[in-house]
Amino acid sequence: MIELPEILEGEDSSVLLIADHASNRVPPDIDLEIPCDLLAKHIAWDIGTERLTRLLAKRLAAPAVIAVVSRLVIDLHRDPAHVGLVPVASDGYPIPGNVASDIPPRIARFHVPHHAAIDAMRQRNRPVLIAALHSFTPSLESKPSLRPWEVGLLYNRDDRAARIAIEWLTERGHVVGDNQPYSGRLLNATQDRHAEAHDIPYLTIEVRNDLIANDDGVVWWAGILADMIDHVRNRVAPMAPPAT
Repeated sequence: MIELPEILEGEDSSVLLIADHASNRVPPDIDLEIPCDLLAKHIAWDIGTERLTRLLAKRLAAPAVIAVVSRLVIDLHRDPAHVGLVPVASDGYPIPGNVASDIPPRIARFHVPHHAAIDAMRQRNRPVLIAALHSFTPSLESKPSLRPWEVGLLYNRDDRAARIAIEWLTERGHVVGDNQPYSGRLLNATQDRHAEAHDIPYLTIEVRNDLIANDDGVVWWAGILADMIDHVRNRVAPMAPPAT
């Protein structure tokens, strides 16, 4: 049985929000063979992004597509052919239940409906801007090194929106990663498919997860990002081809 993502409808379709890693849910019929406490860690989900996406959707009156399954079950922000689509290890932790997993049924059950929902939202009302929300750890457990950025903007070939966002955030005193903490030229599957392939400007936003680990932090960053997204949307609107 397929599992649909959560869809938030919005009155203003000029921005489409996506949260590929918003959930740490593991369906009861899938056994990852890991301790339950690992599901609270970053390896299972992007901490804070579920609440952040909901608040941004409310503030921007924007539609959103929110994942309902952990990336340890299947990573919705990977191409179906990617070696890490169903991870057998993450940040030094083995995921034994995935070693002999049957991957095609997971693709059909979770990956296909998630991206079909994004496709449908894009086709119904072509957005001016697509914004994907992610979070990153202050330091990886397997490779400890401080990540100093508060927020990062990732991009592949199309950096139109990212450049505007980086400038806006930097002018306001934020420590901003330019294609950091990792490069969108290596991992940009969702935006490659739904934004770059259709010449839609986009933002892939990474917020350091200790900054959005509680309600106060989520509210604070939702305010910052709502203003930033609004600014970028207004700047890129003349760049985006009209809906057909």
